[in-house]
Amino acid sequence: MTTSVPRTGVGWDSHRLAEGRRLVLGGVTVEHPLGLVGFSDADVLTHALIDALLGAAGLGDIGQHFPDTDERWRDADSIELLRRVRGMLGAAGVAPVNVDATLLCEAPRLRPYRDRMRSRLAAALRISPAAVNVKFTTGEGMGWVGRGEGMAAVAIATVA
Repeated sequence: MTTSVPRTGVGWDSHRLAEGRRLVLGGVTVEHPLGLVGFSDADVLTHALIDALLGAAGLGDIGQHFPDTDERWRDADSIELLRRVRGMLGAAGVAPVNVDATLLCEAPRLRPYRDRMRSRLAAALRISPAAVNVKFTTGEGMGWVGRGEGMAAVAIATVA
């Protein structure tokens, strides 16, 4: 699909919170008494980014490439999945240009982790951290995010 025309994709993911799981966001382990539940490490931020990149390249979605019916992906490191997606993009003749993601959660406060998340995501994508934006917002006490039952993320990615 080699092209110099920029293409954009959007990704969304959500996972519920539970005790007994570690909390991984953007490839960074975050100190919190609850973690996200999922087949892999449930890194909601990285999963949304993966779907945005796959969408931009016209390569389907995360479940198509890393299905939860395949034991190879149980407890998978989502940063490793992101590296694999970067390879798929290269094989399709495109590369990430920039990404922007928003994580929706009530707690914990994530500002101290932002730069590490940006660096981990950028390294996996082989782009500058300046081309990776990560934002945080709350549910303002409304809905399942606001009640602290889970987290969600939305991402947009541009490839060329």
